[in-house]
Amino acid sequence: LSFPPSLCSSLCCQCGVPIPPNPANMCVGCLRAQVDITEGIPKQGTVHFCKQCERYLQPPGTWIQCSLESRELLALCLKKIKASLSKVRLIDAGFIWTEPHSKRLKLKLTVQKEVINGAVLQQVFVVEYIVQSQMCEDCHRIEAKDFWKAVVQVRQKTLHKKTFYYLEQLILKHRLHQNTLRIKEIHDGLDFYYSSKQQAQKMVDFLQCTVPSRSKSSQRLISHDIHSNVYNYKSTFSVEIVPICKDNVVCLSPKLAQSLGNMSQICVCIRVTSTIHLIDPRTLQLAEIDGNTYWRHPFNSLFHPKQLEEFIIMDINRVHEKKKSAGAGARSNKHTLAEAWVRKTSELDTDHQYFCCTHLGHILNPGDLVLGFDLANCNLNDEFANKMNPHNIPDVVLIKKSYDRTKRQRRRNWKLKELERDREALDTDDERQYQDFLEDLEEDEAIRKNVNIYRNADIPVESDTDDDGPPRISLAEMLEDLHISEDATGGEGADMLT
Repeated sequence: LSFPPSLCSSLCCQCGVPIPPNPANMCVGCLRAQVDITEGIPKQGTVHFCKQCERYLQPPGTWIQCSLESRELLALCLKKIKASLSKVRLIDAGFIWTEPHSKRLKLKLTVQKEVINGAVLQQVFVVEYIVQSQMCEDCHRIEAKDFWKAVVQVRQKTLHKKTFYYLEQLILKHRLHQNTLRIKEIHDGLDFYYSSKQQAQKMVDFLQCTVPSRSKSSQRLISHDIHSNVYNYKSTFSVEIVPICKDNVVCLSPKLAQSLGNMSQICVCIRVTSTIHLIDPRTLQLAEIDGNTYWRHPFNSLFHPKQLEEFIIMDINRVHEKKKSAGAGARSNKHTLAEAWVRKTSELDTDHQYFCCTHLGHILNPGDLVLGFDLANCNLNDEFANKMNPHNIPDVVLIKKSYDRTKRQRRRNWKLKELERDREALDTDDERQYQDFLEDLEEDEAIRKNVNIYRNADIPVESDTDDDGPPRISLAEMLEDLHISEDATGGEGADMLT
């Protein structure tokens, strides 16, 4: 037999209201008046927030990054009342929106519990958390500025900082600077200070994979607790980058030149990444030298960047076919071999010209200005160059085409970010070197792939192919520079509390 629902109801034993039958024989209102399943669960709590690094404290001593209304922050709040929730069954939990600057977090929880005679009661309630500011230990150390456990000293014994500017962009791109307590710039390098030896070792490993270098470490005992046998050390990691930069002219040892495919000993460095990229201006032959190879067969740059001289192309002839020598290695497909007659711009009133082979035949034309080194009228103070046959030493080595720097700066509609560091006063030479690095980025696509380039909204956008001027970076290679406000988390949810 089946009966309509109205006939299957019973009366509440407390108030007499008709209700569907349940094991307690009570309506919901009377049952809640008799039993409070949220009893013992705190309705208020406290979470600690560090305003410096925007992290929350997860007891006992872990600080985690959470955005508002995120799963991570919800889990952190629930852990504070986890013991009280063990007596009930948690069905649902979520945030109630609060003003980001109110220093309040509200959680809406739904719980169930078996009460009188096996009846299951479900109840919804709100737990409010007060956000209290507390500086974490890492930020305390940063504010102290003198507290550090490890330092990475990066050095390069060269006058030009092109490799350092490139390394700075790689560090920014991979966010290796976030764990540093302090970055200090000195004359020939950078010092990175860390709160732990592990973080410093991570930076050393990154440097060894990024630039050709070698490293050594040492440590100094600060204190020793004889009762607990605890030692306190300060570690120092010294990283030396090879003293070769882009656009340097180098002289290889005969043994090394032979092992690289019978290259000429006089070569040009066209790029420094994780290896040293060399090109033979007479044959376009390429070679890569890693850090280990360099330290086994070291060589130096023959000239300083300040010794670059300006030449004018009087005549140039492309060499389309060049017979390979025995055992020769790969040749460059991006360069064109050419034979050129050049004259110094400082000697235009004379008839003195120089003949040279160059790898820049694809961009040079008669009348162009080009920067290069004069080997015919200089004293080479180099171990390997002094032992070479004078007939094998070129008179002039051309490095790069010369453009109007003022015009390039005016039309440069992009910018780079820099590391925040304690630095000495900038001089005009540092600014000139930085402009050289920016020009290298415009001219070398291979280096640009490893660098985050941001569009400069202050410079109007012009056509990328409006004339045959200096190389430029296309808009497709630029990133938008996001300006996030100080109270934003960058994650899901509302703004960060400050």
